Amino acid sequence: MPEDYSDRNLPAPIAQYRAAEPFRAALPIQDQEARQALPISHYLWILKRRRWMILPFVVACVVATVIVSARLQPIYEAKTTIDIDRQTPTGVIGQEATRTASNDAEQFLATQVRLIQSDSVLRPVAQKYNLLELENGPTPATEVARARALRAGTAPVTLKQLKVDSPRRTYLILVSYRAADPVLAADVSNAIAQSYVEHTFNIRYRSAAVLSSFMEKQMEELKAKVETSSAALGQFERELNVINPEERTSIISARLLQLNSEYTLAQTDRVKKEAARQSVQSGSLEAAQVSTQGEALKKLSERVDETEARYTDVKAHYGANHPEHQKALGQWNEATRLLNQAKENIGRRVNVEFHEAANREDMLRQAVTEQKREFDNLNSRSFQYQTLKREAEGDKKLYDELVRRIKEAAINSSFQNSSIRIADLARPPLLPVYPSLYLNVLIALLASLALSSGAAILGDILDNTIRDPEQVMRTLSTVVLGSLPIVKNWRGRIASPTTGVEMVRAGAAAELDTNSYDEAIRTLRNSILLTDFDRRLRSLLITSASPGEGKSTIAVRLAMAHADQHRKTLIIDGDLRRPSVHRKLGIPAGSGLSTVLLTDAPWKDALVHLDQYPDLDILTAGPVSRRSSELLEKRLLPLLEEASLTYDLVIMDGPPMLGFAEPLHMATAVDGVVVVGRAGQTSRKSVGSVLSVLTRLRANVLGLVLNEVNKEMSDSYYYYGHYGKYYRPSEVDA
Repeated sequence: MPEDYSDRNLPAPIAQYRAAEPFRAALPIQDQEARQALPISHYLWILKRRRWMILPFVVACVVATVIVSARLQPIYEAKTTIDIDRQTPTGVIGQEATRTASNDAEQFLATQVRLIQSDSVLRPVAQKYNLLELENGPTPATEVARARALRAGTAPVTLKQLKVDSPRRTYLILVSYRAADPVLAADVSNAIAQSYVEHTFNIRYRSAAVLSSFMEKQMEELKAKVETSSAALGQFERELNVINPEERTSIISARLLQLNSEYTLAQTDRVKKEAARQSVQSGSLEAAQVSTQGEALKKLSERVDETEARYTDVKAHYGANHPEHQKALGQWNEATRLLNQAKENIGRRVNVEFHEAANREDMLRQAVTEQKREFDNLNSRSFQYQTLKREAEGDKKLYDELVRRIKEAAINSSFQNSSIRIADLARPPLLPVYPSLYLNVLIALLASLALSSGAAILGDILDNTIRDPEQVMRTLSTVVLGSLPIVKNWRGRIASPTTGVEMVRAGAAAELDTNSYDEAIRTLRNSILLTDFDRRLRSLLITSASPGEGKSTIAVRLAMAHADQHRKTLIIDGDLRRPSVHRKLGIPAGSGLSTVLLTDAPWKDALVHLDQYPDLDILTAGPVSRRSSELLEKRLLPLLEEASLTYDLVIMDGPPMLGFAEPLHMATAVDGVVVVGRAGQTSRKSVGSVLSVLTRLRANVLGLVLNEVNKEMSDSYYYYGHYGKYYRPSEVDA
């Protein structure tokens, strides 16, 4: 039983999309950009779609790489390892023998790498093996070429095939050279390393030689200066008549100190004796007793006292004439005379001692003055002597140090130390390093894949045509009602409206294409009619942006599919300038819509009926007339309203939207508009212009139909291949 649409003939979903337009416009820019972002699966599909273009290109590149690599001349690389020991001293004696390495390993190794690449190291090797001619080719014989070669001979030597590297965290330097001859590569690498070692030795030797030459010149001047200072010192010593003025000064100082001490004692003794003399000159016995003759005088004084006491005692007992009296008096007088005589002698001795002490003091004073004068004179000359002596000793010391340094430099310059040594000599390699077939093939494979994939993706990005539903919804903000596959056997001729057994007999390929197309038409029909339950869709306009989009075929097929459901269907050919519905249905043009518009004849009299489709009526365009197009605006709307009362669906095949006025009136008169575009050919700009015009006219745009699609255009069309697998000829026949 055919399905009944009487209760729910549905309008298109354009109302939903119109209602959603304000919300879509209100989206932030970031959200709109996120909606426009393509998923990764789309790029993978592009690569899959273009695989038959990518794979041949990749294979061709790989094969060409293999062929070119096989024809290239093999290049061999030899590598020499140089070990640098920073702890080994640069000399055998002197400061260079005890010098320690500074903490500048990276700078030192970088310096050595640049030194190996210098002209002084490379030029001897390049001249020995003719490397410049091997790398740059033979020199032309012209005069200009000779001049250039002459200038090149004075220019620094650089070897293109040389590579010098220092691995990180090591004290190793790797010298690599590439050549077509493996033996030459090894010889050149070893020669460069040996040239570097010799060059470092020559640098040190020349530096030591220059230093020695400079020091020898300085030594001659210094020797003359030493002789002059020594002669001046000797002359000064002869003038002083001493061997060492310092020692002489020390003796004079000690003597002067001793004389000062004696002079001080002499002064003390003189003062003491002068005091004694003055005491003695006063005449008192006590003063005489404190003199140096005090003991004798004391004894005489005691004797005088004894005789005086005896005389007194005798005088008391005897008279003046008594012998005892005379004897005692005589003894007393004699003792008194002796005491006085002793006192006189003591005075004379004290006076003599005083004069001797005064003379001695004068002599010591003169000696101290003379010695001090000599000390001062010698001391003043001693400063000059010390200056001459220091200068002479300094010159002699500097001269000795210079002689020592010259000897050390001569010995160290002849010492070729082992701080820079060749650790591993290069050997002729067995396998070439260039060309590397595996590496070249891998690079060619990756490069060709990247290039071809980038070209495929770039082509897809630059393609501004409509291709798949997701793209249309993302860029045009409209829905895709259906996608119609391409039917190859229709190309070059008009599609026949016959279906069923007749199409099956046309062949298996035609059967599969037609089945797919018919199924897509039915899907499109349901997409249009089963979208909305709120309105009933009675009239439908099928149009396109430009001619040749397949709108007429879609309109005819859609009308036939709708009539197959035993629904009354009317198809109107509204393209009054270039009608094609009658040709596609195989009927004569006769009278049609143009006749109705020009003569006001009943439109039902112009209908055409097909026996195989009893529920389908056709109103052709009729004779082509420009005037009928002008009358379309006034007569179309009443015609459609009248036809909607009789038919379940009125399908109008309109002219292209761009450049014509009629489809604008048709779009405002019908219940819904369907825009047709050819997948992969119709530009998005033209479809966008059509949608913009229809939106401005407030027409009910149902959506877009993509015509002539195939599964290679988008990953959204993969299901078209299922029709041929699902429908088999045996099942169709059944």
